[in-house]
Amino acid sequence: MREDKSSLGFRILAVNWQDLKNPLSGGAEVHLHEILSRLAKSGHDVTLLCSGFDSGAPEENYDKLRVVRRGRRMNFNWVAPFHARRLMAAEKFDIVIEDINKIPFYLPLFTKTPVLAVVPHLFATTVFHEINFLLASYIYLMEKPVRLLYKKCRWMVISESTRSDLVRRGIEPGRISVIHCGIDHQQYSPDLGVPRLENPTIVYLGRLKKYKSIDHILRAAARLPETVGDWRIVVVGRGDDRPRLEKIALRLGIKSRVTFTGFVDQATKLTYLRRAHVAVCASLKEGWGLTTIEANACGLPVIAADVPGLRDSVRDGRTGFLYPYGDIDCLTEKLAHVLTGGTRWESLSAGGVEWAASFHWREAARQTESLIERIVAGQSDKGAPS
Repeated sequence: MREDKSSLGFRILAVNWQDLKNPLSGGAEVHLHEILSRLAKSGHDVTLLCSGFDSGAPEENYDKLRVVRRGRRMNFNWVAPFHARRLMAAEKFDIVIEDINKIPFYLPLFTKTPVLAVVPHLFATTVFHEINFLLASYIYLMEKPVRLLYKKCRWMVISESTRSDLVRRGIEPGRISVIHCGIDHQQYSPDLGVPRLENPTIVYLGRLKKYKSIDHILRAAARLPETVGDWRIVVVGRGDDRPRLEKIALRLGIKSRVTFTGFVDQATKLTYLRRAHVAVCASLKEGWGLTTIEANACGLPVIAADVPGLRDSVRDGRTGFLYPYGDIDCLTEKLAHVLTGGTRWESLSAGGVEWAASFHWREAARQTESLIERIVAGQSDKGAPS
């Protein structure tokens, strides 16, 4: 057991599928890490329980966090409650933060400690667009009991769209707090000394998953008029949908115009954001759209599907454009408009920088700390979260 730090703040146990160092980490891990690390640095005692990976030590301390890795990605939802109970038996925590991402851990069943449910977004029927019917049905059914099993919990979501989704599922609106993501402004910023690429360039950043609908970007670009010029697409990220996307690019006759970079380091990612001409997110559903804000912060306009999450993070006509999900012709029209926009492009770029400037991780952490204080105080006063 560690040295008692209760005098410095709360003891927090967070449970998430992965930590930031996991090769499979994504936006959910960035979001949770940015907040938890700031809470730890402000004096709270934070333990993160997550799944292990090949090069990951069973326990590690970094960014003031204690990271405990148990099980693997394929079985973590089954072993997480067991290991969470062991940790809670060894030391008293003031609050448990459960990041509900795909399959819940149902932690309210295993502890009387107040649970804060953090939800980027729930998949619902979206999961059937991503994986085979059997596995998709499993994930879909595992989400169904959330309303009943977490009914006494407080909820923290990252967009108004996710809040509305939870309310439709029967969660009391008063139990839901919207706390937006932030970004690292020291990294994500325009660089006027870096010129845009000579060829009109479309960039996608994120995981290569089927529900992200990256194929829509390829199909729309293949219809671009000659007036756009010798355009290019750069697909930045890795994922199991890459082979399918490469076949689609070949079939569309645009293989020579499309670059799949795989994983890139942060410096390379920033270079693409500062040198491309437009970023596109064609996803079926998102919790927020962190990469859209990062792109805007670098002065890059964004075109995104008008779906939950993305409609919260993109200001239509100000930071980029929204289009009806799956409408390839409309996406083509928006791409052509931005790529040949001239002064219109400058206006969208400036609007994006201004919009992104309003999001800060320190503010997200401050609001999360305030929410935790209210939950713990409510538990002490009434025996249940307020």
